[in-house]
Amino acid sequence: MEQGTRGDLLGRLTAEIGSATITHPLRVAIDGPPAAGKTTLADELAVVLRAQGREVIRATIDDFLFPRARRYRRGQYSAEGCYFDAHDRDAMRRVLLDPLGPDGDRGFRTAVYHRETDTTLSLPVATAPADAVLLFDGVFLLRPELIDRWDLSIFVSVEFDRTLERAQARGTALAGLSADTTEIERSWNERYIPSQQLYFTLARPTDHADIIVNNDELQRPAWEVRPHRSAQRI
Repeated sequence: MEQGTRGDLLGRLTAEIGSATITHPLRVAIDGPPAAGKTTLADELAVVLRAQGREVIRATIDDFLFPRARRYRRGQYSAEGCYFDAHDRDAMRRVLLDPLGPDGDRGFRTAVYHRETDTTLSLPVATAPADAVLLFDGVFLLRPELIDRWDLSIFVSVEFDRTLERAQARGTALAGLSADTTEIERSWNERYIPSQQLYFTLARPTDHADIIVNNDELQRPAWEVRPHRSAQRI
C-alpha cells in the first residue's frame, strides 16, 4: 500500500476518476463500515472534482432506507435485519444507478426516503450531463445485487474498534453530556459490526473493490489501487 497525506490520497483518487473513459456518468461507490469516514471522503472528493470543473452528483445510502417498521422488523439490534432489511436497493437501481448507466437516459433522483420524518420522498427528476460523476457513499455497496452497477468502487477500511470509538466521539460531540455511549456501544457490538462481518462473509467486498483505502489514521491514510480491476473501466 501507498501512504501519504489526505491531499495525496485525494489526488490519486481524482486521477483514477479522471482516467475512466466511458460515455455515461461515472458511478463511484464509496463503501465501508459505519464511521469509517466514507461521507467525509466523498465530500472531499466532490470539492476537488468540482474545482476541476466536473459535475458531481452526491448521494448516500441513508436516503435509500426502508421505513423504520420494515428495517427493524427483526429487532432493533438484529445484524441480519441491518444487512437484509435496511436498504431499498431496487429503488437505488431504478431511480439512480440504472438511469446513469450505459443504457440509461441520465434522468435521476438522489433520494426516496426522508429519515427524520420516516416518510418516502418523490423528488423531481434531474438530468445529468454525460461526463458527470456520481459519488455514492454507504454500507453494503459491493453486495451481489449492486456490484455490477458501479464503474469504480472504493472500500474505506477501518478496524471495527476504531469505528466504535469514532461513533462514540461523534455522538458526544452532537449530543454533549446527554450522549448515550452505552446505547451506541450496544448498537455497534450487536447490530453494526456483526452486520459487517456478515457482509464480509457473504460478499467479500474487499476482494471486489477497485481501490482500498486504509483510513485508520485520518491524516495519514494508505491506499491500494488494483490496476487489473481498473482496466475493466476503460
